Amino acid sequence: MIARRPKVVMLGWEFPPFITGGLGTACHGLTKALAAMDVDVTFVLPKGVRGGEASHVDLVVPGNGADAPTIPTRSSDGSAASTSLDRRATDRGIAARRAVSMHDANSVAAAAGLVAAALGDTGSGATGTPGGPGTAPGLSSHASRSVRALTDSALGKSIRMIAAPFLASGAYTSVGARVALERIALASAAPERLLRPGALSSESVPQEFRADLFSDLDDNARHEVLTMLEAWERFGTDDPAAVAEMVEMMRAVRAAVPESNGRGAALALKGGTGTPDYSGDLLAQSEAYARFAVESCRERDFDVIHAHDWLTYPAGIALARVTGKPLVVHVHSTEFDRSGEHVNQAVYNIERRGMHAAVRVITVSMLTKNICANRYGVNPAKCEVVYNGVDLDPKAVGISTIGRRDKIVLYFGRITMQKGPEYFVHAAKRVLEKMEDVKFVVAGSGDQAQSMIQLAAELGIGHKVLFTGFLRGKDIPRVFNMADLYVMPSVSEPFGIAPLEALGHRVPVLISRQSGVSEVLVNALKVDFWDVEDMANKIIAVLRHPPLQRTLTDHGFDEVRGITWDGAAKKCVGVYQHAISDIRAHARR
Repeated sequence: MIARRPKVVMLGWEFPPFITGGLGTACHGLTKALAAMDVDVTFVLPKGVRGGEASHVDLVVPGNGADAPTIPTRSSDGSAASTSLDRRATDRGIAARRAVSMHDANSVAAAAGLVAAALGDTGSGATGTPGGPGTAPGLSSHASRSVRALTDSALGKSIRMIAAPFLASGAYTSVGARVALERIALASAAPERLLRPGALSSESVPQEFRADLFSDLDDNARHEVLTMLEAWERFGTDDPAAVAEMVEMMRAVRAAVPESNGRGAALALKGGTGTPDYSGDLLAQSEAYARFAVESCRERDFDVIHAHDWLTYPAGIALARVTGKPLVVHVHSTEFDRSGEHVNQAVYNIERRGMHAAVRVITVSMLTKNICANRYGVNPAKCEVVYNGVDLDPKAVGISTIGRRDKIVLYFGRITMQKGPEYFVHAAKRVLEKMEDVKFVVAGSGDQAQSMIQLAAELGIGHKVLFTGFLRGKDIPRVFNMADLYVMPSVSEPFGIAPLEALGHRVPVLISRQSGVSEVLVNALKVDFWDVEDMANKIIAVLRHPPLQRTLTDHGFDEVRGITWDGAAKKCVGVYQHAISDIRAHARR
């Protein structure tokens, strides 16, 4: 165990006010509680947010496409400040920590021999005839003659020696990539211009080399060469160690999310609008986020990495590989919760890879822990259940309700298969067969919204089911305070924060037994999601019997006051400390 509070790099896809769903709410509540415990949290997002929401964390977000990303952080007064990170100063460390110096004469000589061998140099200074044993693969006849002439000269030998430190780093494992490296070196035509930023796009590169640069390379070698070019564009040749480290970093990212097939390399995260949410090519966005997170955080002083949900797992895996720090993944939901048995295989693979790469796994319920063990093969011994909490706002709880005759039954959340919206509508139909003065309010949006509207119309209750769309800000406490009962009919709910929010607003709740929150709530009515008859009967009981409603409300409010983010934060700190101890114990073996 460590005596001081751990320093945490937290990776998340949501943070208020950017996508204020359950994940964003959880990240915000947990980080606030950790900050109150003097835990230093650096939070990395794929999109910028207003500083007021994140004043308790050091927020790392993409800049506006500048060479040196701007990283908003806390200033002394708690307001957002900006610091520029000097990549020349930070893009080093991996290569510098290697046992053999990159500038050691023996290493350089050995690397020069490796280059010559990769190109088929016979030792006599001749490259060979086109198509013969010494020809560099993929070069045209004219290009090969150019290579031979240049290699035979003192200039060619000088170029190979200058290129040798890049190869000596050991960062280039592909023979094809080494060949491409030498092609670029030869094409640069002079040592002082060797691999300078923009060299490939300059007129100094003969056309025949441009055409043949990537010929005969497989996908892995091609990606590796592109990574080299990106490093050279940034650093030139003045710092081979920095170039080698960047290549190592990119290899870690590619290994963490091979499903993207390198598409994230061309995707630049930027602040402002049009940046990642949950649309578009999520695999490429996850890779781009991983690149950004590793570049931004690998030189920071921290003890543990905490990654929330699958989109950030690749970033956590890559950052852990580059820094050697322990990874903790936080499972808020799984692909089986979102898609049932018809899972997206790529997402499943990333989730599984993240859980197995982690030193410790946090799940939001025993339900989710069992899924991790049974569906993902995760050792239950490394899983810790940390229930979500809730923020209670006394002022919001005191808002008066709108006078009305109708009773209001509320559905609040995403309208997706996972949330069981069709069971809510079928239960509403049964309730309305016995009670007239009831309105069912659906607050949320999702891919099943249209189907839910059509189902209500087909059952003849469309005029009794009201859809508000996605709510945010002050509209959320208002809709809770209008409700007489909150219903969560989820088919599979890893936890479910909304019932806690409802009880915090003194609204009784009816929840699915197939939810993690049912493990911690005693003063709530519970049903199986598929039993719409039981669901309807319990809705009617609450609406018709005010004493039952008051009992559930009062006892539920008292109960939820003890389910706080402070408790969750304390358990997370314990997980961090165990993860750090595990890594240290492993290092001593």
